[in-house]
Amino acid sequence: MIQRFLDQFKDFSIIVLIIAAIVSGAVGVAEGEGITDTIIILIVVIVNAIIGVTQESKAEKSLEALQKLTDHASKVIRNGEIIVVPAKELVPGDIIVLDTGDYVPADVRIIEAVNLKSQEASLTGESVPVEKNIEIIEDAEVGLGDRLNMLFSSSLITYGRGKGIVVETGMTTEVGKIAGMLELAEEQTTPLQEKLNKLGKTLGIVALAICVFIFIIGLIQEKRTNSYVYDSSKFSSSSNSRRISSCINNCTCNRSTKNGKEKMQL
Repeated sequence: MIQRFLDQFKDFSIIVLIIAAIVSGAVGVAEGEGITDTIIILIVVIVNAIIGVTQESKAEKSLEALQKLTDHASKVIRNGEIIVVPAKELVPGDIIVLDTGDYVPADVRIIEAVNLKSQEASLTGESVPVEKNIEIIEDAEVGLGDRLNMLFSSSLITYGRGKGIVVETGMTTEVGKIAGMLELAEEQTTPLQEKLNKLGKTLGIVALAICVFIFIIGLIQEKRTNSYVYDSSKFSSSSNSRRISSCINNCTCNRSTKNGKEKMQL
């Protein structure tokens, strides 16, 4: 939480505000007018950081709520009876029952198939359902798309019914392996984040240029030093691009929260 709070001060426009606060405070002390302007600017910066942390936390909670919606239950045979358990409680060796419309909760070796078909587009890219069977495959190097006696985690049963023995769960499934590779990949910014960062820097540079212009006009008109520094600080504060990010974060997390309440899966 502390690190997230400190990250809010890395934005270019926030740095501009902090510099404006320091300059305003230095001028105020030099002219004996106090640091009221500095305090006001710093309060704005801190409140902005608090809002940013709050919005990010809210967005994460919303995404966690959506993630919980993807936790599927599974029909498993234990002690000779079919019971329903959370998919995360499955272990290798469990025999599960699958019907049309069921999500496959783990990697499964099929032992019974009646017109069984599964949609594996999320894993293999195959656009049409794949017909499954219980035949033994001799080739040890066969690709995922050709393993017709297997069902893979996250796939959907589109037709028929069947039974299978759980062979892999969690991060050891084929989908889990892909997730593991993604976790090792370097974090990259989205195109929207890149555009917002570029916009923030552009606004900051323009704001600085206008502040310099205000400063020069103040000198020409022989205004009090603190007055034109204060005017520059006000303009810098009003051009703070962090508000754009806050608005976008707010809209995103509100939409996610509404989706979660409506039990929508994205």
